[in-house]
Amino acid sequence: MITYNPAFDLYHCIYRMAHILLKMDEHKPLEIDRVRIWDFYMLNPALLNHVSLKLEETEIRDARKLLKLKETDYDYNGDVRKLFEWIKPFQVSALGCLVSCGILGKEAFESGNVLVVSPGKLKAFIEHAGDISVHERNILNFISFLFSGMSLTGTYGMKYRTKLLEFKYDA
Repeated sequence: MITYNPAFDLYHCIYRMAHILLKMDEHKPLEIDRVRIWDFYMLNPALLNHVSLKLEETEIRDARKLLKLKETDYDYNGDVRKLFEWIKPFQVSALGCLVSCGILGKEAFESGNVLVVSPGKLKAFIEHAGDISVHERNILNFISFLFSGMSLTGTYGMKYRTKLLEFKYDA
């Protein structure tokens, strides 16, 4: 039996990354791991239920309940850290393609960051490739709401809350 998984489709990953970068709308370098985490949750939105939250983050809990993120029979039910590492080559290659198109900066990418150097090209690419579905847009808005002001490392950073990457030895 042949099955399709968008996690292992380079072209779909480029498409997702472009939409994520447009949503991030940052004019400063972002860590590649930050973009990878956003992409991972775009692929597996039901796993957002496992992101740890502080007790006082009631708005985020309420928004997560409104999304009604339920696991399906087709969702991956193995070790999510392994899945996150399995898709890393596709994610890094997709970002590399965006660098080669002149959308992302080469110097920032080589130093482990992502920087949109041509917002016009990014918007033109998205217009040509097409928009994401309403459901995906809602997921992306929630991910933005959840992670946008959060640091990648440190206590209650993205690595700690998602448990997708090692966080114990971060400075």
